[in-house]
Amino acid sequence: MGLTLAVLAAANVAAHVGPADAAVRTGAAVGVTALLLGVLRWAGGTWADAGLARGTLARGARWALALIGIVAAVYLVAALLPAGRTLFEDRRYAGMDGGELALRVLVLVPVATVLVEETAFRGVLYGLVRQARGTVWATCGSSVLFGLWHVLPSLGLASAKPALGGVFGGSGAGAALAVLSAVLFTAAAGVLFCELRRRSGSLLAPLGLHWAVNALGYLVGFVLR
Repeated sequence: MGLTLAVLAAANVAAHVGPADAAVRTGAAVGVTALLLGVLRWAGGTWADAGLARGTLARGARWALALIGIVAAVYLVAALLPAGRTLFEDRRYAGMDGGELALRVLVLVPVATVLVEETAFRGVLYGLVRQARGTVWATCGSSVLFGLWHVLPSLGLASAKPALGGVFGGSGAGAALAVLSAVLFTAAAGVLFCELRRRSGSLLAPLGLHWAVNALGYLVGFVLR
């Protein structure tokens, strides 16, 4: 457990202070994922503990496809409503072109974000803690850590998204409150992801939902900018 946390802490810092090159980020994500799975196996865990047992993959894929469809439908409805469109506004889209969008949706989000985070929090951490302490501890522990994982990515969030800026303002206190809100929100999302992992028996279910929320959010925000 301690080794897993150390790997995650180093990966989190490196992702936000290291090179921004897409190839470097993708390669590092694959390496961290392999390292985490290696830690799981070293600690006596199985592929089933990681949600990757062969017998659960088909069921997990069905869950993933259904969840992607639900997110797509919700985003479509939101994009058609004036109030919903404001939620997708993001100043970071201003200089983005189609090539960068494709890179984010097809490479960076699924590999550098979703693969690493789901393997870490709903795969290795969830599996190891569940094996030792049970489902409740696994869900709570991995979800709290998932929320804390988002402290660095949330810095500057209020200034990037006008909808959040309008709520939290531009002060230092407002920025701190925006980060705290992001941490709490992602921790709550972590609980949902863990429940999907438990119900489906597969890591593919939270992988699908996580990708859909992030990648389709980029796609809709880019189209509406």
